[in-house]
Amino acid sequence: MPRMQKQLFALSFGLAALIAATQVAHPEGIACGARAEIVAQLTDRYHETRRGIGIAANNAVLEVFASEESGTFSIVVTLPSGQSCLLASGAEYQPLREAPGKGI
Repeated sequence: MPRMQKQLFALSFGLAALIAATQVAHPEGIACGARAEIVAQLTDRYHETRRGIGIAANNAVLEVFASEESGTFSIVVTLPSGQSCLLASGAEYQPLREAPGKGI
């Protein structure tokens, strides 16, 4: 398996473990709901747009939203059940334009 695939697999596995652990330990700490409502709030409040998408463990869809204007970013995961959850958010978003194979 190529190195990049191994890294993505490990990241997906870690993300799945994070989702499971967080939902069991602190279900009230994660903002979950309909994807359309979460995306609307990210767009309206923070002017964030989708910057990346991928399939994580268990066919969950992981999306990264960000705004260069406000510098904010959010990571949203949508489970196969249709439920979406805001996993992380932060500030100081910096877009990167790295050549393939030149990343960390």
